[in-house]
Amino acid sequence: MEPRGYRMVVSTEADYVDTCAIAERQLITWLHDKDYDPSGLDEGRTEVAPHAVLDRDSESGRNGAYSRWRMRETATADSGTWQSTLVVRAGLEEDEGRTWVQVDIEHQPAHDNEFPTRANTPKIARLLLDSLEARDGQADVTTAPAFIEADDVNDLIEELCDAERRLPVVIATVPHARNPDDWSRSVVEPLFRNLHGLAVLYVLAPDAVGKFNAALEYHPVFGGGIRTYVPGLDPAWKPDAQRHPVMSRRTVESSARRASSVLAALPQRLSARHSLPAALLSVPRHRARPRPNLDGTDIVQLRSDKATLTTLLDEAERAEAMRVDEINGLYTELMQAEQTSDELRGENEELYDKFQESQRLIAYLRERLHTIGEFTAAYAPVDNPPIVCPTSFAELLDRLTELPHLSFTGNRKITQGLDSQSVDNWLSVAWDGLLALDRFAEASADETAGGDFLSWCKSDESGAFPFPAAKVAMRESDTVAKNGKLRTERMLPVPRSVDPSGKAFMQAHLKIGRGNTVAPRLHFFEDGPRSGKVYVGYLGPHLRNTLT
Repeated sequence: MEPRGYRMVVSTEADYVDTCAIAERQLITWLHDKDYDPSGLDEGRTEVAPHAVLDRDSESGRNGAYSRWRMRETATADSGTWQSTLVVRAGLEEDEGRTWVQVDIEHQPAHDNEFPTRANTPKIARLLLDSLEARDGQADVTTAPAFIEADDVNDLIEELCDAERRLPVVIATVPHARNPDDWSRSVVEPLFRNLHGLAVLYVLAPDAVGKFNAALEYHPVFGGGIRTYVPGLDPAWKPDAQRHPVMSRRTVESSARRASSVLAALPQRLSARHSLPAALLSVPRHRARPRPNLDGTDIVQLRSDKATLTTLLDEAERAEAMRVDEINGLYTELMQAEQTSDELRGENEELYDKFQESQRLIAYLRERLHTIGEFTAAYAPVDNPPIVCPTSFAELLDRLTELPHLSFTGNRKITQGLDSQSVDNWLSVAWDGLLALDRFAEASADETAGGDFLSWCKSDESGAFPFPAAKVAMRESDTVAKNGKLRTERMLPVPRSVDPSGKAFMQAHLKIGRGNTVAPRLHFFEDGPRSGKVYVGYLGPHLRNTLT
């Protein structure tokens, strides 16, 4: 379940009173910009516009202090309700004088069968960041990306490895021969606009790139690309690089609007999934309190109270429905995580067995060479073979002509789009899968394959082009195959000589990668015995199934 709301959580070294004053001033500015009436912001409920109400509550005592403002806007009966919440919290001993600031924006649809609208970065978040010295761990959280010079690289590495870091760090680089200031102003700042409050933002100066990449040899970024470094970075562990997606310069320049949306997706998801600091978790649940009507008779007061309480009850029901949907979504994610864990366990066992088999074979061959006196051949280092893997999915598509027994019938734009979200091994896994499919198609045409692609991967016939059987699925689940919409997504193009309709149900697929919601898949159709071809109808993000 993709999060649709916006959440900013930052801290500041300013005290509670000063932070509350700044928060209220910026809230008033925000309300003025909306043409709302901010004159009454006392405790309780205030109508700031005919379609908008603002609730304010606060508390202070032995367990610290908090102030909370919550605004609900319902423009029309069918537009749903936008709920914006601002919380200032301080006073807990473990926070060591820090004051926490939290901003939440979420949409509540008017009807149960509707999906919430995605929340963009609100102006109140930008106003707060521009007026507070906001921090996340050791880093400053700002709306403008800071330039990192060579002398700043060591400090940046410390920030990236900070165990208390909650926010991702997004680092942009400057292409060769481009003016850094112009590139930052015209390209980077518009791309980063949707990241305000969701990430720490930097631009690597040209003279800092070499030093930075030398320090993070497994997590580099260069050439006008952008990389998102999520919390928990381990610079010494190569597999960790898969968690930190890279966006290429080509993607940045091809569609700035799309690139901005892609960049914001991961930080927005992390902000929704990351547990709140203990101080904010301890803030009591919101209880809207209507202000007493000091004018009129008792019957007028009762009618007013009834109308207000009915409104509050409706708000509570809608909030409960949203929480239920959120819980159901988390249960779905848990099921997916458990399924992925089981698949990874099987894949790891298979790869371990193959590794052990290879080690035993190497030991045997070395012993044989040693016996016949070929000591140099037995122990000489092996020359590294030339790197033949493409450097991008766009290049992968261009090089499919090297695989004569494959035919790509899918959407090239979808496949090229993986370049903006790819982690390190997706490209090599996809290329290895294509090489194996091409060799399988050749064997199938020669009637030496002896079964389908999965059987071939499990046999010794795969030879020099092995592919892990755990990454191969020859069929979808019955629930997917029998679901009209899900099946239609897998009806992918083939030549009319293969099927008169021009489409075939491609349920067979390769699991190219995991690690985020993209989880790319390669769907294919075996036609080796007839045409000597394997048709690849799709290479892109995971198609929908019953869990998505």
